[in-house]
Order: sequence, then C-alpha cells, then structure tokens
Amino acid sequence: MTHFMHWIATAATLTFSVPLQAGQNDPRLPSLFDQLKEAATAEEAETFEQAIWKIWLLSANGAVDAYMLRGIRAMGARDNEAALAAFDRVVTAQPDFAEGWNKRATVNYLLGRFDASVLDIQKTLELEPRHFGALSGLGLINLALGREREALKAFEAALRIHPNLPGANTHIRELRKKVRGKEI
Repeated sequence: MTHFMHWIATAATLTFSVPLQAGQNDPRLPSLFDQLKEAATAEEAETFEQAIWKIWLLSANGAVDAYMLRGIRAMGARDNEAALAAFDRVVTAQPDFAEGWNKRATVNYLLGRFDASVLDIQKTLELEPRHFGALSGLGLINLALGREREALKAFEAALRIHPNLPGANTHIRELRKKVRGKEI
C-alpha cells in the first residue's frame, strides 16, 4: 500500500509540475520540434507535426479558443468571411497568439488578399519563428505572385524546420530548376 501511495504522489507531481501553457510558448514544443527534425519518415514526422498543431491551436484562453473553433468551422464550411471575422476577434483579443495570426493569414490567402496574408504571416513568424505552416504559406503566396526566388527561400526555410513537410520538396525541386534557368 505504501508503494501505491508513493506512486500516486509521484504521478500527481509529474502531472502538475509543468504547467501546460499551450500556444507557441508551450514547454513541450522544443522537444517536439527536435523529434520532428529527426523523424526518419514522413509517417513518423506526422505524429510530431500533429502534436505541434494541437498545441499551437490552443491559446489557454477559453474565449479565444472558442473564436478559433468558430473560425476553423467556418473555413471547413468555406465561409471565409465568417472565418475572417472570427480570426479578427482572436488576434484582437490575444495579439501574442501566433496561431490566430496564422489562421487569419490562411483565410486572407484563400480570399486572394495576399498583402494582408503576408502581413499576418510576418506577425506569426515574429511570434513563432518555427512555424513551418506559415513559411509554407509564404512560399505559396510568392508562387502565386510569380516571385520564384522568394518562394524558394520560404519553402527551404520551412524544410529546415520540418524536413518531411508534405509538398515542400516538390516545390523546391521545381523552383530550383526555374531559378537556375533564369540565372544563366
């Protein structure tokens, strides 16, 4: 019985000794990013990527998280204006929450508002420089605008953080061929 009580006390201490902050400041992220970078396969990397996204999506503020959920649901329903309104509320209520800016950047991209999307990506990266999703989005915007060198730089930066990022290698190969061809 004493051993059992010791185990309960130890488990309780371990569970509550590290506060879960969520968002880009969560103490679990550095280890997850290390594991993401070291993953041998895309399948292995996906586990760590999903864990990172789950942390990024939570602000530790119930009202902000409710607006995030509302915005994500609106995106799923392809109601980008409603999603934009929800993400506007997120960044207004909690301007230090990187994923709020990233989600708004995504909606601005979907609405063809590339300048606004780039500004939101810049804010995302200021708050979370490891945000491979924002870097990939920046690459896509630059591709859409015909800025191949800038797109290549963004995809390469995303790949340094997430070496198994889906689609990044394909974009990089194609862009390197195009950029090298223009330099000759």
